[in-house]
Amino acid sequence: MIKPILTEKGLNEAKKGKYTFYVDRGLNKYQIKERINELFGVHVASVKTINFKSLIKKDYRGKIKKIAAKKKAVVSLKGKEKIDLFDVKK
Repeated sequence: MIKPILTEKGLNEAKKGKYTFYVDRGLNKYQIKERINELFGVHVASVKTINFKSLIKKDYRGKIKKIAAKKKAVVSLKGKEKIDLFDVKK
């Protein structure tokens, strides 16, 4: 599973050539690089990963909710390649 992060900060970073995705926690950097290359037809230069541990929080009614652990990948591309998914139309 590779899911793009389309937030305001993520779209601003995409203008600089850094694209962010949520990925499966079991994938390593080499596997992430291969999957991005296959899905979007680009050449990945580097991959940085961030692990988020699971959390337990209370909602506004006091019920306890468990937030699942996640892994985020920040991908830089070679040259002036772009991923069309992150383009912002004005």
